[in-house]
Amino acid sequence: MSLMDNLLGILRVRVKRGVNLAVRDVSSSDPYVVLKLGRQKLKTKVVKKNVNPQWEEDLTFTVTDPNLPLNLVNYFLNLTITFSKPDRLTNFYNHLWFELKQVVYDHDLFSKDDKMGDAEIDLKPYIEALRMELSGLPDGTIISTIHPNRSNCLAEESYIRWSNDRIVQSVCLRLRNVERGEVEIELQWIDLPGSKGL
Repeated sequence: MSLMDNLLGILRVRVKRGVNLAVRDVSSSDPYVVLKLGRQKLKTKVVKKNVNPQWEEDLTFTVTDPNLPLNLVNYFLNLTITFSKPDRLTNFYNHLWFELKQVVYDHDLFSKDDKMGDAEIDLKPYIEALRMELSGLPDGTIISTIHPNRSNCLAEESYIRWSNDRIVQSVCLRLRNVERGEVEIELQWIDLPGSKGL
């Protein structure tokens, strides 16, 4: 069995920026992000002495097992996308569940990295939009809006929109278990010819 036989597609996570992150060094912090999916592990650059870091990095994973978690461990930022198990009574492809968990850390050279908060996001609305199999929409068309509430970590409304012939979701996450901080990311799914797809 080849990789293409099990490949569902590619998940691209653009780690954009942090906003007003907590100070963990003398007057600033040194953030970076590590992403893990199964045996795959990717890392952003460290942004030195900055509580408003600009990463603007795309981290791309092949997705073959929807039950594997994607851990975005930011030694400043730790994001976890979990593909949970399907309900036994339903078809997996009709009820794919995703969760994004984020934990933020400060990189320290001579001591253990400091935790700087965490956040979660449910990616089910994004996957539902992908399954609509939309095409030819005007650029910028909003497909769905997810509102902040007590059960999510959204700092503001999150928009699933049509951009450059693709469906993307922009997310601003408010960090929990810390005095302050937000992290902005963008999600994009890439179907590959010959893959199973969603």
